[in-house]
Amino acid sequence: MKTNIKEISNAGQDQNNITSFKKKKSILSSDVLIPKILAFFAVISVLTTVGIVFVLVFESIGFFREIPIWEFITGIEWTPLFSDPKFGVLPLISGTLLVTLIASIVAIPIGLGSAIYLSEYAQPKVRNVLKPILEILAGIPTIVYGFFALTFVTPILKFVIPQTEIFNALSAGIVVGIMIIPIISSMSEDAMVAVPNALRNGAYALGSTKLEVAIKIVVPAALSGIVASFVLGLSRAIGETMIVTLAAGNMAHLSFNPLESIQTLTAYIVSVSSGDTRYGSIEYLTIYAVGITLFIMTLVMNILAGYISRKFREEY
Repeated sequence: MKTNIKEISNAGQDQNNITSFKKKKSILSSDVLIPKILAFFAVISVLTTVGIVFVLVFESIGFFREIPIWEFITGIEWTPLFSDPKFGVLPLISGTLLVTLIASIVAIPIGLGSAIYLSEYAQPKVRNVLKPILEILAGIPTIVYGFFALTFVTPILKFVIPQTEIFNALSAGIVVGIMIIPIISSMSEDAMVAVPNALRNGAYALGSTKLEVAIKIVVPAALSGIVASFVLGLSRAIGETMIVTLAAGNMAHLSFNPLESIQTLTAYIVSVSSGDTRYGSIEYLTIYAVGITLFIMTLVMNILAGYISRKFREEY
């Protein structure tokens, strides 16, 4: 009887050892496998970016074999589909920058102001209602924004400023600005909420008002995240397609008059891609040259934003 009990005890101990070994083996295998899976996903992301850049550069080489880079960069006429083609990209760049400038004038003050209110003034119940409503704007399809600009904003502008053309940069810029408000507001508010309350309490202890705390303490401390929100919003504005295609028109000319029709880099890519331009022709290759121009503009903006963010992060 004692022997049986001892055998049963030993068998139970062996079973526990086997179970413990299996658990350790499972944990060990997961520690080895999961990092490899995550690394695989990271490599896919990097390769996707590299692939996009490679396609843009490779196809652009064919374009620049025919058209000198200097002519492309400095030319002030863009008529690649005309009988007498001109390949100066400055009109497209000016149109893109004009729309982006108008959008930033609309979005940055409103987005930052709403972020300060949500972070420093709004009660939790109010914040829980307003923030989701504000973020709904980010989910509206851009083609809806485009029709809104064309059928609502433009008639108002024509009533206020009669010389406004039907297709104009001002209408497109205003609506693009409305579209990127949630990006700036949400990211800026998250950055402000992350500021330690000790900074706020210290300022209040010194007699600062709520407005002074928000402007002189919270905003500077969160400036890195705020700048990141500005850059992300403006990058989104530069790459916007449907709104500018519907509301700004397709008139590629060098103009800084917001009341006139303009064409942006993205709008041109859409117009050529949706047309009957022969594949491989110089007219078709212009979309890659324009695409790499757009990519470089966004890249420079992101690099500049990274530098500014690091600078202010060091100060605060």
